[in-house]
Amino acid sequence: MKLSKIKYIHFIGIGGVGMVGIAELLLNQGYKISGSELSESKNTLRLKKLGATVKIGHTKENIKKADVVVFSSAVNKTNPEIMEAKKQGITLIPRAEMLASIMRGFQSIAVAGSHGKTTTTSLIAHIFTEAELDPTYIIGGRILGMEDKSILGSSDYIVVEADESDASFLHLNPEISVLTNIDNDHLDFYENNPKKISDTFLKFLEKLPFFGVGIICTDDPKSKKLYQKLSRRKISFGFERTSDFSIKNYKQTKSHQEFILKDNIKKFEFDLKLKIPGKHNALNATAAFIVAQQAGIQTNVIKNSLKNFSGVSRRFEEKGTVQINGKEVLVVDDYGHHPTEIKSTIQAAKSKYKGKPINMIFQPHRYSRSSILFKEFISVLSDTDSVQLMDIYSAGEANTSGISSYDFVDSLLRKNIDAKYAKNLNQIRKNLNESIKKDSILIIQGAGNVSDITASLMAIGKK
Repeated sequence: MKLSKIKYIHFIGIGGVGMVGIAELLLNQGYKISGSELSESKNTLRLKKLGATVKIGHTKENIKKADVVVFSSAVNKTNPEIMEAKKQGITLIPRAEMLASIMRGFQSIAVAGSHGKTTTTSLIAHIFTEAELDPTYIIGGRILGMEDKSILGSSDYIVVEADESDASFLHLNPEISVLTNIDNDHLDFYENNPKKISDTFLKFLEKLPFFGVGIICTDDPKSKKLYQKLSRRKISFGFERTSDFSIKNYKQTKSHQEFILKDNIKKFEFDLKLKIPGKHNALNATAAFIVAQQAGIQTNVIKNSLKNFSGVSRRFEEKGTVQINGKEVLVVDDYGHHPTEIKSTIQAAKSKYKGKPINMIFQPHRYSRSSILFKEFISVLSDTDSVQLMDIYSAGEANTSGISSYDFVDSLLRKNIDAKYAKNLNQIRKNLNESIKKDSILIIQGAGNVSDITASLMAIGKK
């Protein structure tokens, strides 16, 4: 990126999953980076260690040396740093525009979709790394086993997540675009109109150049409709036999999942194995396989890379076993905060840990999502053996609907589900001591600060 006069870049909300990777990349490129955040986190601590200046709290003084200020969709326009940047005439750009600037000059791959972006992007980056192509990658999570590796590679490949939450991914111009699925999320931005979401994904894919390709999961009905409309070169994949690449003979074991991927165009079949469980991850791996093929990576390298991929932080991450009231419990940490994601997590757990009780600690994310998708949340949470509800993580939203976690608990209790409210760690521990059973699975679920509960439970109950 040619920014010869730009030396100092400030990020508002620097610890966010969409911001931290860009900040780290620019640090590695030699820019002076500062940022502000509401609270300390693993992401802010990592950036500090790499040389960034991070301030806790948002004040106008934070930007006084900045040449450029970057903000995410989660930042309110009344934020004092945004208002001060406007007052001083400092260049103020959204996260996606900065990402688009970084992508210029690279051979770029972007992964879009309502769910599965982080894992799919990570799988692609892992395969390219194993193939010694040394890609640059910007991902909303750390690839397990590659936590200390620089995300700035030496090759001209870049792999990124494309964020649809505020349509800002329309700034991007990738050469390969992946679409995992389309679901009713971020409806507050899209005026509660699912058609607007689908139309925006189509606009994103139509931005492919004439030599580009769209790789689309057609198991998903909305993605399938988009695939049929898309005018660019395209490849379909899924469990459906009519897809260009179809999954068959799927099997989940205690240690891995395996399946045959059939190339229905060239009439080849590939035996694939994955450590990470769940049919949704078989689809994510298939997308990564196709991207790697398009880049000319040898099949044996792709297969071995998928086989040894350990996963991504907070994506069905097995943290280990702990002792709770004398009972051994396996803790799984997961970022999913949409009903579809939670359903996939529960299904993966039931498939891998057959017959074991599934317990969950869930922190709903955003009042708007909790209210709009309330019935869907209740439906998927009802598939657990017990669930504790923490307070809704606001992400800066006002609670215009008046919803609370007590509404979740009340609805679940009416369905005879073992549901409890938990204000803090002490209450969570008390509830677990009362209800946890031997050899249970405990899933800690959500995108807010619920991961702090994971760390605390592991520290207290680790064998």
